[in-house]
Amino acid sequence: MNQIKIGKFIAKTRKEKNMTQQQLADALSISNKTVSKWECGKGLPEVSLLLPLCEVLEITVNDLLTGTRVSETDYQKKAEKNMMDLMKENEENKKKLALSIVCGVITIVAVCSLVIIASYVEMPAIARIGLLAIAVATAIVGIGAAAVLDVETGYFECPHCHAYFVPTMKEYIKGYHTITKRRLTCPECGKTAMCKHHIVK
Repeated sequence: MNQIKIGKFIAKTRKEKNMTQQQLADALSISNKTVSKWECGKGLPEVSLLLPLCEVLEITVNDLLTGTRVSETDYQKKAEKNMMDLMKENEENKKKLALSIVCGVITIVAVCSLVIIASYVEMPAIARIGLLAIAVATAIVGIGAAAVLDVETGYFECPHCHAYFVPTMKEYIKGYHTITKRRLTCPECGKTAMCKHHIVK
């Protein structure tokens, strides 16, 4: 999905209807910051908002996902392309998640191995310190790589307003977590809670 193209299309269609961002936001019961985020190409409307948004703007979902008004002759072709794009995005998210898990496991094994070697194998003190330094560096790089992959994989769902969002890396790192949830602040309602991680919307 071309977020920038879709965002520009939302803005253009909204202006054609002489609506402000606030009026569109009010019609959808969301914040004007969300509308602004869409129009700047920094996010896409969540699935539950697609139909209401299209009804307000008097366009089809296919128009929205394509980022332009689709003629009847091109409708089927564009619909198939949009479906393929969504499927491709879901597959890419699954691959990123798998890669994140593999990266985390390799990091844990490597760090534990280095610590065990430094602890039980006889060697000069400087070599022991060097191995422990390598273990720390490996942990930082490995965990960092896994975190980047994880935050780019799918979306987090706010349990209060059920909005889907992608947190910033700073928010992601600061939030404590379980296996499937992370404590984050929702950009839609502003509430902080344990948000569930989803691969797809």
